[in-house]
Amino acid sequence: MNRNKNAFFNGIRDGFPIALGYFAVAFSLGIVAKKAGLNPFQGFLSSMLNHASAGEYAEFTVIMANAPYFEMAFVILVTNIRYMLMSCALSQKFNSGTSLFHRFLVGFGITDEIFGISIGRCGALNPYYNYGAMAIALPGWSLGTALGIVAGNILPASLVSALSVALYGMFVAIITPVSKSNKIVGGVVIVSFLASFLVSRISLFSQMSDSMKISLLTILIAGLAAYFFPVKEEADEAQEVETHAKEAPKYDA
Repeated sequence: MNRNKNAFFNGIRDGFPIALGYFAVAFSLGIVAKKAGLNPFQGFLSSMLNHASAGEYAEFTVIMANAPYFEMAFVILVTNIRYMLMSCALSQKFNSGTSLFHRFLVGFGITDEIFGISIGRCGALNPYYNYGAMAIALPGWSLGTALGIVAGNILPASLVSALSVALYGMFVAIITPVSKSNKIVGGVVIVSFLASFLVSRISLFSQMSDSMKISLLTILIAGLAAYFFPVKEEADEAQEVETHAKEAPKYDA
């Protein structure tokens, strides 16, 4: 019992900085939610159930487009599918006796940041550590969205429009560093921009909602990039280095 209690409070400690970051990002997201017509309670509930800025932005975009529920489910599945992979990876950190109930609860609260602090723990992972991180981080995310909606209802329309740009700035800040360090990722980003622009100008796709266009382009471009430019596994890279070392010419002293 004491071990679970200690793990829980360690999770709260490590999750507190995450909660502060989430609050700032979710506040901008709340501005977008207000434009989609959500009230503070609906925004809070949405963030408690959907723990990703990209997933929630896609959700609010679908709402603004008055698209059907099926499209919303499809768009959110595409944007959040990486969390399924994270959950599978994190499940390897649990003791073999960890119940399926705990595994599902931990999987429900997976975010990029919570995954990062969890996967970095030494030894077997105690699910109560994740519960502690979730207990502070997820309410911070949800509260930020709700207060963003409240601010959107109070602030002038011109200021709300200006604040809504902050979310786009966040996405640019995410893709810029990796695009500069990896030419393939940078090329994929440029192709995505161009393809999105072209599709928006082709009349054949005019009846398709923006969210569906983005989802289909994401699957197509990401799939082609993964096929033609697969990421090398560490073992493959080590084998390649070893092969080059063996093939390198040797000179006698």
